[in-house]
Amino acid sequence: MKIRYATLILLTFFCACTKKKPQDVSENKNISDRGEYFLKLSNQEKYSDEQRVKFLGNAFKLASNNNNTQQTRNLLSDIAFQYYNFNIEEGFDKSSKVLLKYSLSSSDSVNLGKAYRCRAFFYKNEQVLDSAFIYFSKAEKLYQKDQLTLANICLNKGVVQYLVTDFLGAELSLSRAYSIYKDSDNKRNLYGTLNQLGLVYNELKEYDKAVFYHTKALETVRQFNLQDENHQEAVCYNNLGYLYIKQKKYGEAIVNFEQGLKDKSILKDDPDLYSLLIDNLAYSRLESSNYEGLPKLFFDALEIRKKLNDPTVIVGSYIHISEYYQKKGDVSLSIKYSQDALNVAKASKIPGNIVLALKQAQVVDIKKSSKYSADYIRISDSLQIVERQSKDRFNRIRLETDEIIQEKDVLEGRNRRLLYVFIVTIILVSLLFVVRAQRARTRELLFKQNQQKANEEIFNLMMSQQSIIDESRNKEKKRLAQDLHDGVLGRMFGLRLNLDSLNSSTDADSMQKRLELLNELKTIEQDIREISHDLNREKMVLINNFVSIVHNLLEEQKSLHEANVEYHIETKIDWDKIGNAIKINLYRILQEGLQNINKYANAKEIKVDISGDAENVYLKIQDNGIGFDVNKKSKGIGMQNMISRTHDCQGIIDISSKKDHGTKIIITVPIETKQPIEA
Repeated sequence: MKIRYATLILLTFFCACTKKKPQDVSENKNISDRGEYFLKLSNQEKYSDEQRVKFLGNAFKLASNNNNTQQTRNLLSDIAFQYYNFNIEEGFDKSSKVLLKYSLSSSDSVNLGKAYRCRAFFYKNEQVLDSAFIYFSKAEKLYQKDQLTLANICLNKGVVQYLVTDFLGAELSLSRAYSIYKDSDNKRNLYGTLNQLGLVYNELKEYDKAVFYHTKALETVRQFNLQDENHQEAVCYNNLGYLYIKQKKYGEAIVNFEQGLKDKSILKDDPDLYSLLIDNLAYSRLESSNYEGLPKLFFDALEIRKKLNDPTVIVGSYIHISEYYQKKGDVSLSIKYSQDALNVAKASKIPGNIVLALKQAQVVDIKKSSKYSADYIRISDSLQIVERQSKDRFNRIRLETDEIIQEKDVLEGRNRRLLYVFIVTIILVSLLFVVRAQRARTRELLFKQNQQKANEEIFNLMMSQQSIIDESRNKEKKRLAQDLHDGVLGRMFGLRLNLDSLNSSTDADSMQKRLELLNELKTIEQDIREISHDLNREKMVLINNFVSIVHNLLEEQKSLHEANVEYHIETKIDWDKIGNAIKINLYRILQEGLQNINKYANAKEIKVDISGDAENVYLKIQDNGIGFDVNKKSKGIGMQNMISRTHDCQGIIDISSKKDHGTKIIITVPIETKQPIEA
């Protein structure tokens, strides 16, 4: 989503040259006079644009080749301003450079201030923001007595600081500009300052202040009738609506966007602003489950943005359309438009666009979620580094600028050196503290790694014991077979022969003998039953060897921690078909999950479920703790280990969590995956 930036203030007029009556160039007595003559010709609208630019070029050529006098420097400042007026960047660059050179060599503070401002605006237009900041800072020091010019410098300096995300610095610069403009007659610059302050406080997440300044900007536009082709009133409504979106006050956001769209000439005059208004309006309705005009408003905004060929807002449109279909339950279209957003973002090569597109893609495309998540984290981290470096560079520039100015005063120089010693001392102490803390953390991590390795070795030994048990089982089967063959079967065979011989006898002795033989059969039956029970008991112990290890872990969790643990391990899982590497990783994932809950979740209830089918084993760990932000740029080592172990098993991990709503982790591992046990 994008905020409409206010049209920012251009250079204020330089001091006008003394007016002279036009005269023929041949009458001029010196080079400066001839230069002023050509400059006046360039101001006359009766000539074509091409002729006026040519006259201005002649004036600059004469001035740049002339001696460094006050008259020459004044002429150069007027020429630089005229180039800026004509929007000729090359001429503006060259003339301001010469003006800066001449002003520095002659210590002309008046024209030096103008030169600094010219260089600042040139670099600002070229998006070389660190250089722009340097020259605005230098100009600021020279215009302490000229309040309106100082306010203009502070306003534009604040814009530069805002663009490089130095929001606190921008707040200070813009507040200084506002304190001057609020009592002046320059109401357009007052509007620009108020609007920019609203944008800064929005980024600082101080939404009440942001709403206050955007409302003040809107009141200024209405009170002083500042509305023109830039549609300042609609810009204010758009900014206010966006602030309400940030606060999830979608009803108030809709009201502001609809107010902005009452200006029917926006589509013709400023299609970019119009696309912002309808896209933000559509998004607000989507978030409030009001589907009026959807998805048409999203597609209308997209078509306008395609014509404007701005990849940033095109990516935003595709993301909003993807969110719409996601909410409507159309997964295929949601994935399609998220992929369109990602394609446009990658083509633009703008990291911010790519991050936004990846964030949406990882939410809607579950199959590729892990890949998109990894790319999102990597690019977000790199953006943070660049942003931090940019801020550090601005801080260094600010310090260096102050140093150059304060070198003239010995006392201030001494104080500054003391300050530097103090700062360096603090930095060194901080570094020592950080190094010690890092070393302690490294030792802790090494200890945990060694502990994990030892646990895995113990587990491997336990699993290796399985083969010994299997061998013992085979021996026991052989022994039982022999016992059955040589013992039970032999006895039964003898009984059968005896019964057969007594079959035809009916005397009392024969009947007594038959009763004894029947009792012997009962004894044999009891022996066979005991052998059968022993075999079943042995089989259950062997099958549940891994299950018992998990059971012990969960029982230990119950006894050592306050959280209530409920768990269920499905008995139908054939653990003999599952490789030892998978069992180890499942055990370690469960152990790591419980450790994370104990350390961070502050949970009262923990649920663990291990189930399976013909193809997969499922491990679900759920708690009712404080939760965390799953979109966070970086995850802890424990969570990374869980993800890594799942991937080692060629499985899938799904982590869902919300603040104060607990965490749910579902691991899916295919049974047929066979991994060797790592040493």
